[in-house]
Amino acid sequence: MGNRRADVTRTTSETNIECSLELEGSGKTEINTGIGFFDHMLNSFAKHGLFDLKCKVSGDLFVDCHHSIEDTGIVLGQAIKKAVGSKKGIKRYGSVTIPMDDALILCALDLSGRPYLVFDAQFTTNRVGYFDTEMVKEFFYAICYSCGMNLHIKQLAGNNNHHIIEGIFKAFAKALDEATQYDKRIEDVLSTKGSL
Repeated sequence: MGNRRADVTRTTSETNIECSLELEGSGKTEINTGIGFFDHMLNSFAKHGLFDLKCKVSGDLFVDCHHSIEDTGIVLGQAIKKAVGSKKGIKRYGSVTIPMDDALILCALDLSGRPYLVFDAQFTTNRVGYFDTEMVKEFFYAICYSCGMNLHIKQLAGNNNHHIIEGIFKAFAKALDEATQYDKRIEDVLSTKGSL
């Protein structure tokens, strides 16, 4: 089916973002968001989803991390949507439950074209590094709405905030990898409507 990739840029008065995503990758990355922990999470996402990802973000970090993280979610969601393309022949659904030391995370998604986020995770600190923990939900909200994805994320166990967040990014990666895989039994799109 060929390599599915997308390049997306977004420039506002708050951020300037360049993103390149290849679904048939090997986990190669070039990430620079200005937020060390966020770079770590995006690297984990690419590595565990086997996506090639380049992401360069210049944002108003003198304000806080909000705009940089949220806008990266918007751009990454657009890149996923563009790279997936027509959705013909793909599995559409992906789900996984993964452990990350004390944390246990469930992620399930549907590339339905209809955005909806259910997010159930609790954090006991306001920040991990220079990353505000409340931005985890905002990041995935931005992804699912710009991509048109139904996304459920649920923390089943865990106390360490770093482990919980990293588990969420890794689970999302594995679920997305599954959903974007081709199934030779699916000749068109997996929908009774005939379109997604």
